[in-house]
Amino acid sequence: MIVRIAGVTIPGDKRVVIALTYVFGIGLTTSERILKEAEVDFSVRVKNLSEDQVNRLRTIIEKQHKVEGDLKREILGNIKRLKEIGSYRGMRHTKNLPLRGQRTKTNSRTVRGGKRMTVGAGKVNPNQKT
Repeated sequence: MIVRIAGVTIPGDKRVVIALTYVFGIGLTTSERILKEAEVDFSVRVKNLSEDQVNRLRTIIEKQHKVEGDLKREILGNIKRLKEIGSYRGMRHTKNLPLRGQRTKTNSRTVRGGKRMTVGAGKVNPNQKT
């Protein structure tokens, strides 16, 4: 049985507690909370769920949680707002730099772009003429 929740195809061979995390916006803790509310056993496989259990999960997720497109839209709106008001975090987003206080001198080189180059003291060749 193929199960689709919030526009995402849930893998049928996995345990339902893990399979729900394939939906953007649902992590392990949220997945466990949803399953407790729907009264579904954590260890049951998705392919073994009854139609009633799937419908209960679907209604709980749709009514109580922002997932997939709605959540992504909200996150992008928040980032856009930070950029518009000119906050520090907004400026870091604009420049594609880390924004939570990480160091940038040695790390985040791939984020900053440019050619990777290790700088160090070179060995002097005693036979080289200057």
